[in-house]
Amino acid sequence: MSKKGIVYLIGAGPGDPELLTLKGKRILEIAEVVVYDRLVSDAVLTFANQEAEFIYVGKVSGKHALAQDEINALLVQKADENKIVARLKGGDPYLFGRGGEEAAYIRDHGHKFEVVPGITSALAVPAYAGIPVTHRDATSSFAIITGHEKPGKNESSIKWREIANGIGTLVFLMGVENLGFICEQLMKNGRSADTPVALIRWGTLPDQEVLTGKLDDIVEKVNQLQFKPPAVIVVGEVVNLREKLNWVENRPLWGKKIIVTRARTQASQLVGKIRNLGGQAIEYPTIKIVREEMLQPLYNAFNNIEHYNWIIFTSVNAVEIFFDEMLKCGMDIRNLKGIKICAIGPATRDTITRRGLCVNVVPDEYRAEGILKELSQEIEPSQWILLPRARDSRQILPDTIRQWGASVNEVYLYRAVTARQVSSPTKELILDGQVDYITFTSSSTVSNFVKMLGKENVARFDKQVRVACIGPVTADTARKNGFTVDIIPREYTINALLDAIVEEVQMGSDY
Repeated sequence: MSKKGIVYLIGAGPGDPELLTLKGKRILEIAEVVVYDRLVSDAVLTFANQEAEFIYVGKVSGKHALAQDEINALLVQKADENKIVARLKGGDPYLFGRGGEEAAYIRDHGHKFEVVPGITSALAVPAYAGIPVTHRDATSSFAIITGHEKPGKNESSIKWREIANGIGTLVFLMGVENLGFICEQLMKNGRSADTPVALIRWGTLPDQEVLTGKLDDIVEKVNQLQFKPPAVIVVGEVVNLREKLNWVENRPLWGKKIIVTRARTQASQLVGKIRNLGGQAIEYPTIKIVREEMLQPLYNAFNNIEHYNWIIFTSVNAVEIFFDEMLKCGMDIRNLKGIKICAIGPATRDTITRRGLCVNVVPDEYRAEGILKELSQEIEPSQWILLPRARDSRQILPDTIRQWGASVNEVYLYRAVTARQVSSPTKELILDGQVDYITFTSSSTVSNFVKMLGKENVARFDKQVRVACIGPVTADTARKNGFTVDIIPREYTINALLDAIVEEVQMGSDY
C-alpha cells in the first residue's frame, strides 16, 4: 500500500518545553516536515526529527511570514507529497489558533489530519505566575476571551456586559495592544475600577515578567514600563493570590540564561537540571559524537580479551560503544571475568555498573592525572592495559603507564567533531553578551565553540558572561582561547558544576 500524507495539528503548549504533551513529542520525532509558529520555542523544536524540513510561518502584528491561506496551501502541498507533517502551534491549536480552519481545509482537499491538544497559555501562564484562574475564596467561574478584537468594529462579538458582571476571572489572549480598550469596556459595563489585573509576558519561560495593577491604572503602568507583547492578561480577584502562591520565580536559577555546549545526545542531564532549577538552558551543541568507521583494533582486543589485566574507561561514550560492539560480536560481561576496571568519574562508573559490572577504581580527581595517581600502585610491569577512548585524547595517560613498564592498547572508538552551526538568534545572544553563563564540559567543547563563533569574537562578550568549566584541563583550554574562567567546581562532574553556579547565584555575586 502506498504511503499517504497526514497532517498533525499539534499544540506546543505555552512555552516551557516540558509542557509539551507526550503524544506531541512522539509525533515530532517522526515528522518529515515541521511547520511552526512564532510562539513555538527553540527548545520545543529540539524534540523534532532533526532531519525534517523546518518551515517557519510565524505571525507578528502587521507582519506575517505567510498569510493564512498560504499556510493552508502549504500543509496540503506537503501532504500531497506523502509527508508526515507536524503543524506546530503555540498553546492549543483549537483555542484562537485557527486550527479548525486548517483542519477543514486539509479535509476538504482529501487528506487526513489529527489534532494533538496542547496546554493552553490561558491556564498555564497564570499558574506559573502564582495566579489560579479559579479559587473557592475568590471565584468559581472564568472565561477565555480574545484580546485581538479591534476597537471600532460595527458589532462586537464579545458580550462585554455579560462578561464584565457575570464571570469571576477573565483571561484575555493577544490583548496587550488593545489593553486600553479592554479596560474601558469592562469598567463601562460595570466592572469595578479597583479590580486587580495582571499582565504576564513570556509566561512559563525563565524570562517571564509579571506586571500587576488595577483596571484604572494598568494602562499607565504598561506605558511607563514599555511592557511589550506577547502577554496574557488576567482580570479578577484571583490576581491578589499571586503574592502568596508565586512559586516559579523563587527557584535558585530563575531568570538565568545558561549556554550548554555539550553534544545534544549528552546534554539532556544538564539541560534538565538547569530547567528544574528555574534557569533557561540554551542548547548550543559544539560537538557531535561520531563513531569510528573502522573498529578492527577493538575487535582484535575482544579476540584477546583474556590477556588484559585492566580496562580504563575515560568517558561515558567509550563505555556505551565498547559494550554495544561487544554484544554485536557475540560476547557479554562473562568474557571480562578477572579483568579490573577503572572509571574516570561517577557518571562513567554508573554507566558501567548499569551493565552489570563492578568498578574497581574511581579516582578522587576526575581526570587523567587522577587516574594515574590511583593506579600508580595498582598496575604492575608486564601487565596489559586496554584503553578504549576518543581519538585526539591527551596522551599523558598511555604514555605514563608505558613508562611504568606495562603494555597499553589504545583503541579509538569515536571522534568529537565540530557540530553544524546553530540558530543565528542563539549566536547573536552570545555575541551580544545577553546570556549569564557558558558551560564547558571538555576541552573539545571549548575549541569547537571558538571555531563556531570565531576566536576574534571572544573578547566581545567575555566580560559580560560568566564562564564555568568542569575542570582544570578544560579551564586551561578556555584561557588559551581568550576566556576568563570564573567557575571550576571542586569535583569535576556535571552536578558539581551546576552546584557551583547555583552557589554563586545565591551568594548574589556582583558581576
